This record gives sequence, structure tokens and C-alpha cells, in this order.
Amino acid sequence: MSDITRIGIVGVGQIGKRHLARYATIPGVAVVAASDTNAAELKGVADEYAIDHTYSDFREMLNRDDIVAVDVCLHNNLHAPVTIAALRAGKHVFCEKPIAGSYVDGKAMVEAAQECERMLSIQLNRLFSKETKIAKRMIDAGRLGEIYHARSIGFRRRGRPFVDGYGTANFVQKASSAGGALIDMGVYHISEMLHLLGQPEIARISGKVYQETGMDAARREQSRYDVEELGMGFVRFTNGATLDILESWAIHLGGFESSWIVGSDGGLRLNPLSFHATLDDVEVNATVEVNEVDRRWHMMDPDESGYDSPQHHWIAALQHRVPLLPTAELALQTMLISEGIYLSDELGREVSVEEVESASQSKSIAI
Repeated sequence: MSDITRIGIVGVGQIGKRHLARYATIPGVAVVAASDTNAAELKGVADEYAIDHTYSDFREMLNRDDIVAVDVCLHNNLHAPVTIAALRAGKHVFCEKPIAGSYVDGKAMVEAAQECERMLSIQLNRLFSKETKIAKRMIDAGRLGEIYHARSIGFRRRGRPFVDGYGTANFVQKASSAGGALIDMGVYHISEMLHLLGQPEIARISGKVYQETGMDAARREQSRYDVEELGMGFVRFTNGATLDILESWAIHLGGFESSWIVGSDGGLRLNPLSFHATLDDVEVNATVEVNEVDRRWHMMDPDESGYDSPQHHWIAALQHRVPLLPTAELALQTMLISEGIYLSDELGREVSVEEVESASQSKSIAI
């Protein structure tokens, strides 16, 4: 039993079930406790995943001294209060994206983790894709030279939660979700590009958000839909590099190209992964054999599985097999950018980091 990493989970709804299904595939981890206010849902999930201990109040679960970590799977504006409570109870915390409902709440989570000397990780699944891992290695090896621009892209033709047929209305209400496409999906792609760029310091942000695509009238009324379905932004970094952003939940187009990153010596397009450069005065466009690379890396390195998914990485870090990637810091930077786009849209101009930090307000829901 001493070789098993024992964790608890808070929230067993749609996202919680996904996390539990992933943990079930990872050796050496056991979800031994779960908490949710929905008693019937909690019992059903506990039975399905053989979770012995259940709680209606997550605080009671935090009192267990056999649990080393907690997975938080709640709506965005509940992330900060539950995460901070778990950290102060001495638990490491893995939290569903985004980091929180606002930058100031996310910053409080990061600071609490530092003060409590506990690990905090955020579910940023794009960091663990084969394409991103290979791109990161190539960039760190200098294959792109001096990087100067990147583009973060996310596309759904009509994929708005609830109003387009899946999920609950909580996803499209600022009171619980804090935002729409940028917060829900943009966090994956923006954090991915920040990771590949090496987490450069943000200087200024501009952007615009839209809610223009038609929807079922009854669903609109039921949902109280008040978030963006399309977010666009432009970020200037202190090192001179730039990033532009296009994130869609709904738009009348057939698709977008994938995210990309360019430097003085080469460029990478991420999906499918391709490398572009000029070699011996010859323009080269090369596809990357991502599956072959991934297969070889797993055969050569027994700890490569610690980067197979956010949960694989989290458990491997808890077991001290791999160093924890700075997902919390990347998620916090991403929230700063998202709030900067919202503030820029509101003011009609580019904004500084200092303005965004000053304007950020807590959206935590009292528990």
C-alpha cells in the first residue's frame, strides 16, 4: 500500500468523471475518497470506480491524513476557494482548467501553493500532445533560431456549451464560468504557445470579443448566455516577440489553420506537425513522424509515460519521477491575457499588464 499514491476528488460531474476514467488507466494511483453535493451522483460514481469514502462536504475529506493530493473538478469560480482550502490542509492540488475565474483568484492560488510548500498543477492537456512535446524539444535545441511571433488558434463551428446541445448552462454564465471561448478552450491553446515561447514576460494586450452567431431562442433564454463565442487578441512581450489569438466556439467558417510559431531560422505548424526552413538556399517543408518519435522516446526513457497526459504527469510528479511542469504559472499567464482581452474590448484600446492586474477582481463563490 505504501507504493500507492492515494488521492481524493472534489466534484464528480462531467469533468470529474473524465478525470476518474484517466486515473483508472494509471498504475500506482488510487482515488480513495470523493466529494460532491449531489448525493445520488456521488453514490453512482463511487460505485462505478470503487471509491470507498464519500463526503457531501469536501472539508471533511481534507481531514483524511492518508490522502496526499486532491483533484478539483468544479466550475471555474469555485476553483480558488476549494484549492486554497486543500493547500492549507496540507494537500497537493491538481485543478481543472482554467486556473480560476479571474487573474487575482489564480494568483492567490499560486501564492498559497508557494506559502504552503505544496505542488499545484492545472489541467493543460495540449502541453502533453505528441506535437507539442516534439515542438518544444526542437525549439529548445535552437532549430527555429530567434523566435519572434506565434499564433494561437482554436476552432469550433458550433460548439457552445448548452445552447448547442451539450453541457449545462453554467458554462455560458459569467457568474459561474467567468468567460466563454477564451476561458473554456483558449486556455489550452494560449498556454501551449506560452510554453513553447518559454513563458516570456507579458507587456501589453489588445483584443475584441463577440457574440453574434444565432442560437435557439428558448436555449438563449434558459441559459442566460452572457459570455463570448469568439475571442481575438494580440500580445506584446517584453522581449519583442508577439502572439496573436483567435479562439472560436461558433463562427460561420469551415475551419481554421492550426497554431504556429516562427523564428529567424525556421517555423513550426503544430497540427499536423511540420517544420519549415531554408537549408543551403533551399526552402524545405518537412512533415514530422510524431508517432514514430513518441514510440522511440517511450522505449528509451522509462519516465516518458510521465508526460502522456496531465494526470499521468501529475501522478509522476507526486511520485518524484519527473519534475512538475509550471502549469499553474502558465495558466495564470493565460488568465492574465484573457482578462487583458476583455479589458481591451471594454476600453477600446491596448492595455498594459499593470492595468489588467489592477482591474482584476475576485470572482470566487463563497463556500
